[in-house]
Amino acid sequence: MRLQAENIASQEGKKEILRHQNVALYQGDSANPLLFDAPFIDLIVTSPPYNVGIDYNSNDDDLAYDDYLAFSRQWLANCYAWSNPQARLAMNVPLDKNKGGARSVGSDLTRIAQEVGWKYQFTIVWNEGNISRRTAWGSWMSASAPTVIAPVELIVVLYKEQWKKTNGSRRSDITRDEFMAWTNGLWTFNGESAKRVGHPAPFPKELPYRCIKLFSYVGDVVFDPFVGSGTTLIVAQNLNRVAIGVEIDPTYCEIAKRRILSETDALELINGEAQR
Repeated sequence: MRLQAENIASQEGKKEILRHQNVALYQGDSANPLLFDAPFIDLIVTSPPYNVGIDYNSNDDDLAYDDYLAFSRQWLANCYAWSNPQARLAMNVPLDKNKGGARSVGSDLTRIAQEVGWKYQFTIVWNEGNISRRTAWGSWMSASAPTVIAPVELIVVLYKEQWKKTNGSRRSDITRDEFMAWTNGLWTFNGESAKRVGHPAPFPKELPYRCIKLFSYVGDVVFDPFVGSGTTLIVAQNLNRVAIGVEIDPTYCEIAKRRILSETDALELINGEAQR
């Protein structure tokens, strides 16, 4: 399946930044329900804002918690509406946070996702190995008020109507060793350097690489509503999926565009093998 205009017909509130091979990048707000007018998504791989005060250019990452949850409900509902019946959602979120008060972010976002229609399948724990970066200890060496920080994040996996995939090319490209390793729900790999990619909160290519190979077929449409530096789109294109993404900030759109043009290969989907 090649990138078709009808899959991503231009609707209100988005600007096309790039179409390259099987990638389409738009500037827009994923909280806007008018961005797309028909279901087109097979797999979502994304990491939404964590609301921990990161200095994004165009997004307030220090909302009141109720406002953050309302924002999360909106984009999750939009993605549900834009998804095909057998679509999956792999959502990289924090386990919890302490800034501005202790909050069970992963639990809250999982609950909201289910309230808007997504069905829960399982959670992968990503051990990023960043415990050395911690600066908050609470009461030092005292039972008065210690702070416990788990050096992990979550990848919550949900689906729309049916978990078993019966559509698409039915062509998987995952190896035996990959399948055996990645169906273990504890993933250990390093994070990405913000300085290297020019974005304050990037995730490494390994995260979408595993999710895309494990949860989608060759030729499926992979969507990222928070493109950032473009990692999900780069990996999806290089794995012979159709990659579509939305990013609100014009500077990050340009960073993603440059990375997509420089880091995607020239492979096109093979006729027949990837046709729906």
